[in-house]
Amino acid sequence: MSESLSQDYLLYAPHPPASTLAQWLEESNRITRQILGHISAADQIVPQLNILNPPLWELGHLTWFHEFWVHRDGQESKPSFMKNADYLFNSSEMAHQDRWSTPMPSLDNLLEYNYSVVSSTQDLLRTPIDNKAAYFIQLAILHQDMHNEAFAYMWQTMGRSIPFTPFTSTSKFEAKARDWIHFPKSTMQAGSEQGSGFIFDNEKWAHSNDLPAFDIASTPVTNGEYLEFLQSPSNLGQSMPVAPPSHWKKEGDIWLERIFNEWLPLSSASALRHISYLDAQRFCEYHQVRLPNEHELSLLMSQKQGVWQSSNLWEWTSSTFTPFPGFTADPYIDYSQPWFDGSYQVLKGGSLFTPDRLKRVAFRNFYQAHRSDHFCGFRTCLL
Repeated sequence: MSESLSQDYLLYAPHPPASTLAQWLEESNRITRQILGHISAADQIVPQLNILNPPLWELGHLTWFHEFWVHRDGQESKPSFMKNADYLFNSSEMAHQDRWSTPMPSLDNLLEYNYSVVSSTQDLLRTPIDNKAAYFIQLAILHQDMHNEAFAYMWQTMGRSIPFTPFTSTSKFEAKARDWIHFPKSTMQAGSEQGSGFIFDNEKWAHSNDLPAFDIASTPVTNGEYLEFLQSPSNLGQSMPVAPPSHWKKEGDIWLERIFNEWLPLSSASALRHISYLDAQRFCEYHQVRLPNEHELSLLMSQKQGVWQSSNLWEWTSSTFTPFPGFTADPYIDYSQPWFDGSYQVLKGGSLFTPDRLKRVAFRNFYQAHRSDHFCGFRTCLL
């Protein structure tokens, strides 16, 4: 990588004023400490599954990440506030399965570590900051936002009570009548421009993309539509029919859906959630429709809200997570580059537990096709 390319992150300006970054940091860290500040010994224990992390390890990791990039310049030679932090909390080095068996600092010590790191950053934000400091502070905040959302879907997976108040109103979602929105053949810009503020490296760089004409649903797929598919002779007649989602169950003739620790009657008009890309594809095959690609979904999501209805979920696309033309890794090399292996799909949008600062149309979320534990759903396009 050339020196000029390795400095791309210095081009991610303008950055928000220090007062805004201080507010974001306070908000994000308050949520983390609210989730973990008084966590019981029982709730510190989670099963050893690929989709979960031990909560105390996750608290240590997000604090270490912040300290490492904001205060240690990404250098292990610069000391940490916590002994052995580089060994314990670097997710690129600590194997996933080892996070359960490796002794961790106490909750009190981890909260003290978190307080020391965040207080140091708030002190930094009371002085003039340059583009480099602003970049790494934003990276740390957004990384913590992602982990806060991960705590929310871990609590959902475990059937625990809701861990923090959603950012978006939880007033009951009911899908409106579906329209097929027609987009004529066009050339759109994908990716992000220099000078458009903070971006992640997988958004580099803006480029033209020719889109054939397409028709996309104004509303997401609903619970009722998915239940009809599950109960169809076509699905039930398969040698391996698609099973109901793990957070659904049937009692007598009534279908119920678990929302955190509550079982509620399944709302047929609510947006379908916790569905894998693989099962979404099976639904599409049954209905002879398809998933939108990431550029089609981006074009829809850049329209006014009245034209289309948000699902308040991350929405699957048919696009495999691959680098855009001109991609180069930023200092945190493991954010994107290791995951360009063909097994991840791009998602767009954002959930109730995603702050607005992460809900940029250009933002590319990505998960493996079999995952359904995050807050995900989908909408369809005509063939």
